[in-house]
Amino acid sequence: MTSGLSLRTTPIDGLLVVDLPLHGDSRGWFKENWQREKMLELGLPDFGPVQNNVSFNASAGATRGIHAEPWDKLVSLMTGRAFGAWVDLRPGPGFGTTATVDLHPGVAVFVPRGVGNSYQALEDRTTYAYLVNEHWRPDVTYTAVALDDPALAIAWPIPIADAEVSEKDRNNPLLADVTPMEPRRTLILGGYGQLGRALREVLPKADAVDLDTFDMTDAAAYAAVDWSRYDTVVNAAAYTAVDAAETPDGRRDAWSANATALVHLAAVAAKHRLTVVHVSSDYVFDGTRDVHDESEPFSPLGVYGQSKAAGDAVVATIARHYVVRTSWVIGDGANFVRTMARLAGDGISPAVVDDQVGRLTFTADLARGIVHLLDTRPAYGTYNLSGAGDPTSWYDVAREVFVRCGRSADDVTPTSTEAYGEGKVLAPRPRHSVLDLTKIEATDFVPTPVSESLDAYLA
Repeated sequence: MTSGLSLRTTPIDGLLVVDLPLHGDSRGWFKENWQREKMLELGLPDFGPVQNNVSFNASAGATRGIHAEPWDKLVSLMTGRAFGAWVDLRPGPGFGTTATVDLHPGVAVFVPRGVGNSYQALEDRTTYAYLVNEHWRPDVTYTAVALDDPALAIAWPIPIADAEVSEKDRNNPLLADVTPMEPRRTLILGGYGQLGRALREVLPKADAVDLDTFDMTDAAAYAAVDWSRYDTVVNAAAYTAVDAAETPDGRRDAWSANATALVHLAAVAAKHRLTVVHVSSDYVFDGTRDVHDESEPFSPLGVYGQSKAAGDAVVATIARHYVVRTSWVIGDGANFVRTMARLAGDGISPAVVDDQVGRLTFTADLARGIVHLLDTRPAYGTYNLSGAGDPTSWYDVAREVFVRCGRSADDVTPTSTEAYGEGKVLAPRPRHSVLDLTKIEATDFVPTPVSESLDAYLA
């Protein structure tokens, strides 16, 4: 009988051995084969099992594998003894690494997706069970490797030539002929917008869709996607026409894209254990505070901000989520900086609002920060992410652009929000949009100073 629950690592990254306490008496024994709370605290991934499979082996020598299915599993014995062997069949430096474990009812092994799994029964009537986090489907293909490949040098207790092995497993390829199992991918929603294009630059292996191929507001669109191919979704899609959102049609479209669509995404994320990165906005605040941190309650002024706040609340229900809140986004399309540069070139001297204060965020820096979160995986939650440096008004930014374009800063004149909006239908805007960057900086991400990004952008 084992004495206590404990966790051991192996030479294969992510392959973990769990020692299970067996509580026995004259009648037999009892064990907690999967106890989510205890095992997560121990360090086992929260892999979300959905199916339990049992393989009964009538005679010692029954040998199965080596198979790497596209899901995680937790294997253990109910009766008997076995010799377990695993091979890393994922791409990367660990490819071909092996690990072996003596299996008995007091041991379980967590096998991550892409690691080849095999075992050999050492006693008659050995019962092998495994939890998996995807339902079996007849169309699933998997990677396999030969049990007796000399390159693996697995020391089977019963030589494979003498073991009971299926004809299919006897014809598995040698490691040298195995194509590593493709890892799950990242899907970028809104992949052809300003931020989406920047994300595709830093996530070149990601898939990207936009409204023409995937309508986030249509529940049926989600059912058409093979979500087993993905482990991460980055949502760069949104309705961003702030002023148009105040119209009847705009109000409907803003809520549909920024809130209702995320209900569909959250349901898919829960079902398929996806990590979701969702881009938020300073418009979820009313701007009465000089600086906004991640704990500030929502207080949106207009329809756009209200719909974004609702979407943020939905995303917060996803177990693995990063809400990335940003402000004053500048990308490779039409934007404030480009407009000011054009006006400077055309000899126009504009009046620009000087009572809205914030920091520009360039899409390249925003995309870099998102990749940093996905690479380092800090605690899930909300992270502010904007350009760094002293806060400025739109008027200050316009003056900087004019200077960089060879015009005098004095060619830009200040005006108030009220004066600028006279005669126009404009949505209310927060007067203070400065985001506190302390939390993202604590993850060792260094936001680029706005002045440096502006120089590069206008170069």
